[in-house]
Amino acid sequence: MRALTLKRLNDARAAKQAAVLVVDLASGEDQILFPLESRESSPLMDAARAALQADKAGEIELGGRKLFLNVFAPPLELIVIGAVHISQALAPMAAQLGYSVTVIDPREAFGTAERFPNVRLVNIWPDEALKAQPPHARTALVTLTHDPKLDDAALIPALASAAFYIGCLGSRKTQLARVHRLQRAGLSDDAIARIHGPIGLRIGAKSPAEIAVSILAEMTAVLRGGDLAKKTPAPPTSPQGEAA
Repeated sequence: MRALTLKRLNDARAAKQAAVLVVDLASGEDQILFPLESRESSPLMDAARAALQADKAGEIELGGRKLFLNVFAPPLELIVIGAVHISQALAPMAAQLGYSVTVIDPREAFGTAERFPNVRLVNIWPDEALKAQPPHARTALVTLTHDPKLDDAALIPALASAAFYIGCLGSRKTQLARVHRLQRAGLSDDAIARIHGPIGLRIGAKSPAEIAVSILAEMTAVLRGGDLAKKTPAPPTSPQGEAA
């Protein structure tokens, strides 16, 4: 590996950027690609993007050249806003899927080690927490409090970040109210459209554990490019109220 390539790779790791190292197996020529940050559509970039999406290194052949694609991605991260019952079910499930889980809730009576064993707890306001721990391209963030003061404080910085998934608990009515609050806060329609709300795949989930399953299923679909990754957002019509 060339010294310049190694430096770029180390810089990417320090910045929590997902990168793919491409090596020509015949010549040894190498290069670093950043598929999540590039809009380029070429056979090589598309292959690198697919390798990153699958979290899997491998050999490909393009234009008569044999190339090895090695994936270097920061660990998956889940930031949960709200130390609620769904969060208690979601945190251990996400950890089993390889996510580093952080639960943010300024209400110290809710965010306790007894309720969330082996989970990183942050008992400050979400906007302050996200300033110290900015979401990156391998971060999923979910808001579960039903409290606009907490949820919106997380959504505004999250929607300006590279987080791959942002989901919000609540009914369609709640989502419409959320859209209008964020519009009044100055966020663009494109930014707001990144929100998966109501959160999770529609599997008829009722219990906290079932809702956690639906959230993780949707997160996985988005992360891996699955067929269920996209849902049609409700149009931003005037809400009738902001009840959850």
